[in-house]
Order: sequence, then C-alpha cells, then structure tokens
Amino acid sequence: MLADRGGKFWLHGSSCDSGSCFRSSILSSPQETTHLRKLHILLATGLGIGNLPLARGTLATLAAVILYLVFRKIFPQPLYYGIMLVVFNGLAIWISGRCEEYLGKKDNSAIVIDEMGGFLVAMFLVPFSLRFLILGFILFRAFDILKPFRIDRIESLPGGWGVVGDDVAAGILTNILLHVSRSMFGW
Repeated sequence: MLADRGGKFWLHGSSCDSGSCFRSSILSSPQETTHLRKLHILLATGLGIGNLPLARGTLATLAAVILYLVFRKIFPQPLYYGIMLVVFNGLAIWISGRCEEYLGKKDNSAIVIDEMGGFLVAMFLVPFSLRFLILGFILFRAFDILKPFRIDRIESLPGGWGVVGDDVAAGILTNILLHVSRSMFGW
C-alpha cells in the first residue's frame, strides 16, 4: 500500500523520497492522494448519506431508487442496463475496498454504495411500475438486513468484494422474487 507519511511515500513498510521510487500515476502527489481519497469516500458514502446518524442503508436505497429511475432512462435497453450494472458494481467493489483501507474498518457502516448497487441489481429486467418499485425496495431492504440463505458469509470475502457481494446477493434474491411474483400473480 502506498501512503503519504510526512512528505515521504511509504510502500509496504519501507520509505522512499518522493522522487526516488516508483509511484503509481494515480497517486502521484500527497495533494492528489488526498483529493482522490476524499472522492472515494464521497462516492462510497453515497454523497454523504453514509455519514448520517440513522437509517443509512434505507436512505441509500431511497437514493438508489432515484438512481434507478435515471439509469432506466439513460439505459432503456436491457443489455446496456446490464453493462451499467457490471460497471457500477465493479467500481463499487474497488471504491469500497479503497475506503476500507482509508477508514481502517471492515464493511464500515458509512459505506453505502453497496446498497445502491444491490438495489440496481434487484430491479434488473423488472417491468417498471410503482408496485414493483415499492415491492423491490421493501424486499431488498428485508434481504439486506436479514441476510437469509447465508448471505452474511459473503461479507467475509476480502476488501470490496465482501462489502458489495452481500448486497448484490440480496439484490439477486429480490430480483428472483419479483419475477416469481410477476409470474404467479400476473402483474
């Protein structure tokens, strides 16, 4: 891990002067490192939703409803929406992993980008209606909180994989249940 320590960069426990060792082009200066760190934390916390004192996951899922409505307009074709899901959750995994390093805590409750990605998965290929939106919201929150079928074991995966994985699994369960209810009840 590369970190700024009083004007020097530390790489896996050894220090080097700013110009005397290889540095990632992404982390090229202490100031840039600080800006990227702040950006990562801002995105991981859902633009600050994760810093609120109560109901972070629920509020992040409400924000994901808005995000879903926007993405549904931008990506009306299922293929493009599916690609967006892979990209969004891939970035969420990477950003969450970085923020775990910054914040020094596994699956920090301030990280809510995983709820957003999970809800977007929940609504994949679901016909748009207020009924499905509300049902999807309720089911996703229930699965995310209760973590049935040993979803909680996914959290033990390293880094961002564990942070995002359980929410994607909750989203998949929600998606399956929405499609089953659609078939059973003819919605």
